[in-house]
Amino acid sequence: MPWNNQNGGNGGPWGGGGGGRNGGPWGQGPQNSGPNPPDLEEMIRRGQERLKKAFPGGGGSGGGSLGVKGAGLLALGALAIWMATGFYTVKEGELGVELVLGQPVAVSTSGLNYNLPYPIGRAETVNVDQIRDVTIGTKEFSNRSGSIRSQHVPEESLMLTGDENIIDVVFKVQWNIKDPQSYLFNVDNPEIAVKQVVESAMREIVGRNTMDEVQTGDRVAIQLAARELTQKMLDKYNAGVSIIQVQLQGVEPPAEVIDAFRDVQTAKADKVRMQNEAQAYANKVVPEAEGQAAKILEAANAYREQTVADANGQAQRFSQILGEYEKAPVITRKRLYLETMERVLGKSDKIILDGKAGGDTGVVPYLPLNELSKKAGN
Repeated sequence: MPWNNQNGGNGGPWGGGGGGRNGGPWGQGPQNSGPNPPDLEEMIRRGQERLKKAFPGGGGSGGGSLGVKGAGLLALGALAIWMATGFYTVKEGELGVELVLGQPVAVSTSGLNYNLPYPIGRAETVNVDQIRDVTIGTKEFSNRSGSIRSQHVPEESLMLTGDENIIDVVFKVQWNIKDPQSYLFNVDNPEIAVKQVVESAMREIVGRNTMDEVQTGDRVAIQLAARELTQKMLDKYNAGVSIIQVQLQGVEPPAEVIDAFRDVQTAKADKVRMQNEAQAYANKVVPEAEGQAAKILEAANAYREQTVADANGQAQRFSQILGEYEKAPVITRKRLYLETMERVLGKSDKIILDGKAGGDTGVVPYLPLNELSKKAGN
């Protein structure tokens, strides 16, 4: 029963010791010059008076009925307040998943939405526009100064290649949520699942290639293959995740053998350089040699044709002379003699001395007549 029905309109639960609206259960409360706080007892009393006026037969013997109706109104009010707690807001870039009795029933978009209130219903929201990323092979931590540092994790990055070599592969994957319902309820921990699946996919891709192909080959093809395989495996699990990009950040041999590996790479580079230099020299020398050989062959062919032609001409001339000789042997012999002497003497220097014209010529012995004739000719 309300306090005012037991101890009077202005009394407390322990009587009127305090008296008045401002009195507390232990007497007069502190005096304040400002506005007084609302009095709970006064509010309850006014509410009861309004209920009496609102329902017929109120007061007196109808107090029990009034109490039942008042309790009903209070229950309805509490129910209305409870139902109002079902309103929730989904932010821009998010999607909401509505659950009833623990089962997802609908996906809500951004804005004001409604679902049955807790504990019957509830709503889970996830950001589908956010691009999440995880790095395989390194982890970040904060030191005492508060700065972020990276630490190598060889347990994640060391992988076996197709030619049975070990290589250290550090890479990053970017992903987002494409199906919030599957993301929330099909996989226990999607972040860990994405990391484990992409690591497994990369190990499979690396195992298909040799060490040289992974380190110096087409990295774009390896990244695309790892992305496609990861997405295929996550779709098989119905994880509700979309893989945006897989990016290789470092492909190196293990730290224990990196010096020896660099020596091998240097030797391979020197081998390639020397092969290129030798090929360049061959490209220069071989065409020159081929040109000289072609020139010699052409000269030899020309000489052969000329010699053969001369021989044929001389044979024909001899045949013609033979015919003429058979017709007139004496004349032909004399003609041959004269022509031969003409060819022989025509190429030599000649000095003719006529002894009959002037008697004794008196030529001085050893006089260089040939040289004097050449000087006179000049």
